[in-house]
Amino acid sequence: MVKLSDVAALAGVSPAAVSRVLSGDTTLRVSEGTRQRVMAAAQELEYVPNHAARSLRTSRTSTIALVVPDVTSAVFAELARGAEDEAGARGLAIVLGRAERLQDDREWLRRLVGEGRIDGVILQLPDGTPPADLEALVVQETPIVVINSVDDGPLSTIVLDDAAGIGLAVDHLRQLGHTDIGLVGGLLGSATGVRRETAFRSAMTDAGLRTPEGWMTRLGYAGTDGRAAAIQLLESVSLPTALVVANLNAALGVLAEIHARDLRVPGDISIVAMHDVWYADATWPPITTVRMPLSELGAAAIGALMPGASGVTHTVINSPPPQLVLRRSTAPPTSRHSVHSAVDSKEPPP
Repeated sequence: MVKLSDVAALAGVSPAAVSRVLSGDTTLRVSEGTRQRVMAAAQELEYVPNHAARSLRTSRTSTIALVVPDVTSAVFAELARGAEDEAGARGLAIVLGRAERLQDDREWLRRLVGEGRIDGVILQLPDGTPPADLEALVVQETPIVVINSVDDGPLSTIVLDDAAGIGLAVDHLRQLGHTDIGLVGGLLGSATGVRRETAFRSAMTDAGLRTPEGWMTRLGYAGTDGRAAAIQLLESVSLPTALVVANLNAALGVLAEIHARDLRVPGDISIVAMHDVWYADATWPPITTVRMPLSELGAAAIGALMPGASGVTHTVINSPPPQLVLRRSTAPPTSRHSVHSAVDSKEPPP
C-alpha cells in the first residue's frame, strides 16, 4: 500500500506538504511547479488518500453536498461534471441532493451540516426562493456557495454571465435580419429570469429595437412552461419572427407547440436557446444555442469552498465567454404574411 511518505520521497518534498497539496489547501505557500510535481507523483504511484483516518484527525469528512433543483437535467449534468472533476483533483467526494427538499423541510440542510456529514455545500436555489429562506441557510463555520441563482446576499454566490449570453443570442438574430424578436423567459420571481429579461431588454434597446410586452413570457424553464409560453405567443394578435428562449428545456416545449400548429422552424419562426447539451442536436430542426460555461461554474464552486477562500464573495463566470452554437433553428426572416396565414388557419389546441 502506497503511503504519503512514498509520494513525498518521489516528489522531493515533506509528507506535510504532500498532505496539504492533495487536500487542496490554498494557504500553502509552494510554487505551481512543486504542486504539479506532487500531483504527478501521487498519480504515478496511484496513491489513494486515507480519508477515514484524515477525517478522524481533522474532523472533516472530505465530502461536499451538491444541491440542485433537478438532478435529472442534462444542464445540471454538465455543471456536476465540472464540480466532480475539481473535487476529485482535490481528493473530495460529491453527494447529491434535491433543492426542492428545502421547500418541504427547511431544517434539512442545517441538520446535514450540524451532524458533521459534509464539509461544504454548493446550492442552486429553486426558482422563486424568498431572500429570507436564503438567510436562514447560513450555518456557522460551514461554507455554502449559491450557484446559478442569486448574485448577492449573505452567502457567497457564483453565477453565469447571463447578460453576455442573452446579448449573443439577440445579436445573432439581428445579424440574420430579425427585428421582431420575442423572449420566452423564466419565472418573474426567478433571479435568473430577471437577469435574462433585463439583459434581453437592454440588448434590444441598444439595437434600437422594441419588443411589445405581449412578446415576452415569464412562465418558467420546464418543457411544459415553454409549451405554455408558445401557446400564449401564438394566440397573440401579431407574432415575432424570432424567439430567444432563456432555457433549452423550455425551447423543447416551444418547438413542440410550433410543430403542433403546422408552423415551420425556422421558416416561420427562428429559435435560439440558452445552454447547450446533447439533445439540442437531437431535435428537428436541431436548435441553435448559446453554450454557457457550466462546467467551469461547477469547478469554481468547489474552489470557493476550500480553506483560505475569501469570506463572502459574489462572482460572475465569464471565462470562457458564452459561445454561439449554430444549428438549423435560425435563419433570415421570411414573409410575415405566411406566418399570420398559417396561424389564422389553425384552430386553437383543445
